[in-house]
Amino acid sequence: MDGGGGAQYNPRTVEEVFRDFKGRRAGMIRALTTDVEEFFQQCDPDKENLCLYGYPNEQWEVNLPAEEVPPELPEPALGINFARDGMQEKDWLSLVAVHSDAWLLSVAFYFGARFGFDKSDRKRLFAMINDLPSIYEVVSGSAKKQVKEKSSVSNNSSNKSKSNSKVQRGSESQPKFSKAKDEEEVLDEEDEDEHGETLCGACGENYASDEFWICCDICEKWFHGKCVKITPARAEHIKQYKCPSCSNKRARP
Repeated sequence: MDGGGGAQYNPRTVEEVFRDFKGRRAGMIRALTTDVEEFFQQCDPDKENLCLYGYPNEQWEVNLPAEEVPPELPEPALGINFARDGMQEKDWLSLVAVHSDAWLLSVAFYFGARFGFDKSDRKRLFAMINDLPSIYEVVSGSAKKQVKEKSSVSNNSSNKSKSNSKVQRGSESQPKFSKAKDEEEVLDEEDEDEHGETLCGACGENYASDEFWICCDICEKWFHGKCVKITPARAEHIKQYKCPSCSNKRARP
């Protein structure tokens, strides 16, 4: 193990470090949301100290810590598996999420120190990182709550009707046939107002009008179709959609 792929890939600019951060973050969010059943099973409390690693290619891994001391990169929290059965699953996942956020920041600023980022570089890197919801906010759902608090009463009612319709594709609010430009601009603005602050429950990214989205009928979180492997054609035949996290909760005794 190389402690997170450091041997093969060393980002040297602010943009490269941020890209590295986003890739690792996406992998860890996937472990704690869409792949949560597999992640839960791998964190066996009877095994030795285990860590959750996120990699720049958006993959995740549960493994033993690096053997080399000091490690090539900062190491994630040790022994996340020990607390798995001693607390409610939701609380345990939130705990892992908090430690994962701390690890991502330590890796990003390790690269910053190693490659001589100055004050303005560090400030810019943190600002880019801070624009994304933390892993904890995505896993706990607090990112969605913050969005709801910002929304007006009218937006809340439109979001409710949007949830009932279950499937959302940016292009669906606009006919495929050409229309007057002014009308298209109005539709675009309305679409952005309604969905601009909606976050994907899997990757935590913002709503984009050209992407296909689907809403879970259980937790009412919205997801990119690609994140939960649902196509528009398949969604048409789903009467009640349950996201991977809600499906796993019902399946597990």
